[in-house]
Amino acid sequence: MKPAELYILNKPEPFKTILMHLQILVESTIAEVELKYKWKIPVYYIGKKPLCYFNASIKKGFVDVAFWTSTDLSKFEKHLVTENRKVVKSLRYFSLDDIDEEVLIEILQEINKATQKGFYSK
Repeated sequence: MKPAELYILNKPEPFKTILMHLQILVESTIAEVELKYKWKIPVYYIGKKPLCYFNASIKKGFVDVAFWTSTDLSKFEKHLVTENRKVVKSLRYFSLDDIDEEVLIEILQEINKATQKGFYSK
C-alpha cells in the first residue's frame, strides 16, 4: 500500500472517514489526479503540478484540504481559511457533515482549469 493511503487509513476516527470521503471527491472530480506522499502528507498532482493536499490535525481536531495556487478563488473567500499563510488557502472540516461537496468540487474544477492553461509557474 502507498504511504499516502496508509496516512489516511492509519488516522483515528473521525479523521479517517473525513479523509476517505475527501479522497473519493477529489478522485471522482478530476480523473487524471495522482495521489502522492510528500512532506509526510497526501498530495494530489495533475502531472507534475500540485492540485491540493490533505492535512489531518489530530491535536486541533480538523482536516484541511489545502490549495497553494494563485487561481482567483475570491468567490469562495467565506469558505477558505488562510490563518496567516500568504499562499496556502484551505477548506477546513471538523466533521463529515461540515463538508460542502459543491464548494470543494467547484474549487477543484477552477484550479484544474488553471492548471490546464499552464497557470502555474516553477
